[in-house]
Amino acid sequence: MEIAVVDYKGGNVQSVLFALERLGAVATLTSDPEILRKADKVLFPGEGEAASAMAALRAAGLDQVLPTLTQPFLGICLGMQLLGVHSEENDTPMLGLLPFRVKRFAPDAQHKVPHMGWNNLQSLQGPLFTGLSAADHVYFVHSYYAPVGPYTIAEAAHPGAFSAAVQHHNFYGVQFHTEKSGAAGTRILANFLAL
Repeated sequence: MEIAVVDYKGGNVQSVLFALERLGAVATLTSDPEILRKADKVLFPGEGEAASAMAALRAAGLDQVLPTLTQPFLGICLGMQLLGVHSEENDTPMLGLLPFRVKRFAPDAQHKVPHMGWNNLQSLQGPLFTGLSAADHVYFVHSYYAPVGPYTIAEAAHPGAFSAAVQHHNFYGVQFHTEKSGAAGTRILANFLAL
């Protein structure tokens, strides 16, 4: 199986590559459109800030390539947010693959920003979550979120519900870090590779 990990000079790439290795999968870190098009699966990890990430994607021409991919595609954390239309983070236009607009959490006395740490998933739908339940916890680090909508396939709360995972056709996204989420994250990555 050919697995491509999108290289847009963003953070968190090595952790994802190591997580794939632990599953016995070999992945190529690449910004080459032909390698991305030919891959059986594409992962789009993200850590950082939306405007800088989109600028890097545009500079590499990946803003035109990624929306044309037809194989299973998984965006992780910022990689999920960039699938949306717009982010409040630096007023950033994004890839527009899903109809959500990313918003910033409003802090309150009990809920700090960023939302950081372990949280459980609710309303799980679809093959990414085979073998998992609301008892499983995953690891989040984010200040921005996608609201719940028809694209939502898992929710979490901080304090209100937000999209912990999304899907539209072959494009999947998870707000949490699969590679830092222990057994649950490993299972989700394995489920993605099995799509």
